[in-house]
Amino acid sequence: MTHPKVRPDPAAGLLELYDEALPHVYGYLLGRCGDVGLAEELTAESFLAAVHAARQPGTPAPSVPWLIGVARHKLADHWRRVAREQRGRQLLATEPDWEPAEDPWETVVDRIRAREVLGRLGAHHRAALTLRYLDGLPVPEVAAHLDRTVHATEALLVRARAAFRRCYEGEEGSR
Repeated sequence: MTHPKVRPDPAAGLLELYDEALPHVYGYLLGRCGDVGLAEELTAESFLAAVHAARQPGTPAPSVPWLIGVARHKLADHWRRVAREQRGRQLLATEPDWEPAEDPWETVVDRIRAREVLGRLGAHHRAALTLRYLDGLPVPEVAAHLDRTVHATEALLVRARAAFRRCYEGEEGSR
């Protein structure tokens, strides 16, 4: 009986490079975004994306410049996401019937409470709502991320919104 040959994981080269590359990637991101928390998050995303990319055929051997290129793409993705959110806010602000909240702190408190409620939901509801409403993905993309059909994702979103509403309104009634 012959045993199949085990191929080494192409992403293993990242382990050897990690200690050397981490300060460079983090420094690159911190210097461009100026936010320690965001730079840490984007650094983690960059290394995760690098592992995935390193396993694809035809990918060059991992190096510090290559990892900085991955980080550059992650930073650009972040900026695009922020720009998309700002455009959405501007559209809301230009609607004729929309009036800004009288107390800006109410908006902050509502946002905090909404995140707390979201954190109490089940993982499948939290993932669906986050992808759809926080990340702004269309339902077909949410379905692809969750490995579900579009119809199953639509049903999940209906249930997730109802669960969120029950939890949020239940908390509202208790105050």
